[in-house]
Amino acid sequence: MISIINPNMKTRFRDQKLRISEFYKKVFIQCPRCDLKAISTVDYETRNARLLCENCTYNKDCSTETTFFGSTGNLILPAHQYFYANLWLLAPFKNDIVWAYNYDHLDYLEAYIGAKLREKQDREHYTLLEKLPLFYHDRKNRDSLLKLISKLRLK
Repeated sequence: MISIINPNMKTRFRDQKLRISEFYKKVFIQCPRCDLKAISTVDYETRNARLLCENCTYNKDCSTETTFFGSTGNLILPAHQYFYANLWLLAPFKNDIVWAYNYDHLDYLEAYIGAKLREKQDREHYTLLEKLPLFYHDRKNRDSLLKLISKLRLK
């Protein structure tokens, strides 16, 4: 688990150079059966993905292996994509969409958006923060985005 809770969240954010792939292993999704929150997980070492809904007990397992043109490989995707499932933490924002894979991802976005001082480290061009759409970085959207994140957390 990634520890990103910062007691000074509202004043300072130090970039941890996280990539979106660091949030792939556990994804909150909309259950294909009951439409409530379910969890999809993936273990790349055992090459297995799992979907589990605690509400209706729907569960499904699948392999992450696939064959392309006679070669077998292990696909490294976010956990929900193995099941073609919709994200749970998803909401419209103006002409865009705000989404997160799980609460750790949501916490990281909240810490970044809510900070008045955002300290950049030498980024590597592939970090999560560098790939965010521009509206996440805009100060005028800060309060609206933080309210939306709070609503997503309570969903």
